[in-house]
Amino acid sequence: MAESWDGSYDDSGSFSDESGFYARLHIEPIYDSFLCPLTKKVMRDPVTIESGQTFERAAIEMWFNECRESRRKPICPMTLKELRTTDLNPSIALRNTIEEWTARNEAVQLDMARKSLNLGSPENETLGSLKYVQHVCQKGLSRHIARNAGLIPMIVSLLKSTSRRVQFRALETLKIVVQEDNECKEMLAEGDTLRTVVKFLRHERSKEKEEAVALLYELSTSQDLCEKIGSVNGAILILVGMSSSRSENVTTVENAERTLENLQTCENNIRQMAEYGRLRPLLTQILEGPPETKHSMAAHLGELVLNNDDKLFVAQTVGSSLINIMRSGDKQAKEAALKALNQISSFEASARVLVQQGILPPLVRDLFAVGSNPLPMKLKEVSATILANIVSSGSDFNSIPVEPNNQTTLVSEATIHSLLQLISNTGPAIECKLLQVLVGLTSSPSTISSIVNAIRSSGAIISLVQFIEAPQLDLRVSAIKLLQNISPHLSQELADALRGSVGQLSSLFRIIAENTGITEEQAAAVGLLADLPERDLGLSRQMLDEGAFELVHLRIFQLRQGGTRGGRFLTPFLEGLVRILARITFILADEPDAVAFCRNRDLAALFIELLQSNGLDNVQMVSAMALENLSLESKTLTQLPTLPEPGFCASIFPCFSSQPVLTGLCPLHRGTCSLKETFCLLEGNAVDKLVALLDHASEKVVEAALAALSTLLDDGVDVEKGVNILHNVDGVQPIFNVLFENRSENLMRRAVWTAERLLRNDDIAIEFSNNPNVNTALVDAFQHGDYKTRQIAERALRHVDKLPNFSNIFPNPGT
Repeated sequence: MAESWDGSYDDSGSFSDESGFYARLHIEPIYDSFLCPLTKKVMRDPVTIESGQTFERAAIEMWFNECRESRRKPICPMTLKELRTTDLNPSIALRNTIEEWTARNEAVQLDMARKSLNLGSPENETLGSLKYVQHVCQKGLSRHIARNAGLIPMIVSLLKSTSRRVQFRALETLKIVVQEDNECKEMLAEGDTLRTVVKFLRHERSKEKEEAVALLYELSTSQDLCEKIGSVNGAILILVGMSSSRSENVTTVENAERTLENLQTCENNIRQMAEYGRLRPLLTQILEGPPETKHSMAAHLGELVLNNDDKLFVAQTVGSSLINIMRSGDKQAKEAALKALNQISSFEASARVLVQQGILPPLVRDLFAVGSNPLPMKLKEVSATILANIVSSGSDFNSIPVEPNNQTTLVSEATIHSLLQLISNTGPAIECKLLQVLVGLTSSPSTISSIVNAIRSSGAIISLVQFIEAPQLDLRVSAIKLLQNISPHLSQELADALRGSVGQLSSLFRIIAENTGITEEQAAAVGLLADLPERDLGLSRQMLDEGAFELVHLRIFQLRQGGTRGGRFLTPFLEGLVRILARITFILADEPDAVAFCRNRDLAALFIELLQSNGLDNVQMVSAMALENLSLESKTLTQLPTLPEPGFCASIFPCFSSQPVLTGLCPLHRGTCSLKETFCLLEGNAVDKLVALLDHASEKVVEAALAALSTLLDDGVDVEKGVNILHNVDGVQPIFNVLFENRSENLMRRAVWTAERLLRNDDIAIEFSNNPNVNTALVDAFQHGDYKTRQIAERALRHVDKLPNFSNIFPNPGT
């Protein structure tokens, strides 16, 4: 039993051959009494049993356990005699003697080992020396020997070895040397050692990296070293990355995490961690730290660049705390909280969280505060920025009060009036942010009507229009975007404000004229101008006189030629330009110069080309509307042929009275037509392109195309020829298809009018008289349409013999 057990126990751990040489080298001989009979090794805790034999405590205890487990009576392993008791008596004198002997030998052994702790020694000797130092230090009682022997600087020097094995063993040894010894840690942290250790964190080789982070963890248990570790460039950044890595081994990740937890005792380290995405320590200080720390951490939070996920996390974690600081703190504390709130409110989801946590009342209060202790202007600017962020969050501002125990909301008339007044009495920076607040509120369908009403009641249009000429780009853009948002609701008021010689209208067109790429400002300016009342003759005449239409035509040409960089504003910019250019077609009847402009620039041809702008529904719709206006003028612009008066002979002899045959005349307008001069759709081959749009997915495009085609059947033209033209391009059936689909009331009215004109043709009337869809659509219009539509539907039904011609349902049927 003793033979099988011998060697299974090692009191000091196993030694490699590298360190065994020093462990076996004794200046003083080993006395037999020092050796445990069971382990054959020097005893550390010698005890004597009943037989008088001395053993290592752990070894004899294991022996007795073996006896019990085998159900034999305890015997002495040396004498093999049965023992009456298993009591162990410490051999204190022997233990003291062994310790003294060990200390003397270890001092000499360390001295021999240290001679190999340099870069010039053979690798095996260096590795053996390091392993022996580990052996000595792991015994605990002898750790001070390694410290006092000056081994730490020597081991540190080995980190610069070219041997990976030596580097790894040196890191491993330093970790053991500094364990539970603050003096060793302080010695290790001197000079450039920490920087050298941190460099190992960047190694791709996992073993060295693992030992380096384990060493840093040991060092970080000393609070005095935490700041020093954090001051090493890149240390915290690398540790943060390792703590969240999925590619590192578990031990490395755990040690990195534990190191960071120790480093959190230093505020500077917390700030660094936050910069690298580890926010929780900083947020914990805002929640639980003393007031001064809360404010400093909030200020630092405001300086960070956070991604959207982090902004949401911060809002959910410390949003309420920051709002409380803003509500009750002094100016310095308010500044810190406002900067942090400004940062996290820039994401819609986090802004909504702040609204739920009650940010609006204190924010609006500080913004409008006047009196003895108002908020400084620089902080009002931050407050205005936060409010601008908040209104972009999509929250329901109709139901969120901005005053305690009050129903006043952010969109109440009184609040908007206060905003408008503040805009008039502050500097450009705050004006810009407050205008952005109004931009956000007018961008929401649920709040725009309240804002429009408040602007109208305050008479603020004139003052808002003046910002178009502001020298500050951001301020100008915000003002134009606001005016664009409200223009569909206040178009006439805006037209009145822009009309005249003040210069704002010219300023808008100067913005459009810049050909350096399409900007947000240009897109907003074009959108604003496009929404102005299209039939405002005075405004259109002013645009014509100032060369605005010439400029717009040039910009459209540049866009179509690819001469301007596009970007995300290309589509709204082009759509707006086409709408502005189309407004000139609404004043053709009253403005000869407008007719001349359309001729000189061949606008009819341009709008026909734009009909084919697939994917740009608004461009196609507006182009069709412009062609309708141009086509309506064709009948007045067409030059009718002048026939000679009958001569004397013709008056006497009828055979001489026949009129000459005229060729080359427009069959529709009965005169000389051209696309450029008279805007004739037939001459411009536009009819088939308009017919193609009748199958468009957009109802507005269909309605505009049908309206343009209706000019071929209008009074003043040869309706029969117009019907033939539509028939020749297969346009009749698509028109009836529009009638069948019965979409909006306006489209139904237009389709019924066009169908009635078509059904005046006997062949078409016969073809569609038995079509149940036609009959159903016309009957529905006859029964449910407005007064005029019912009249037209009645006539159409008579064309297909569904009503008698002597119907007296309407006393004045009209024509």
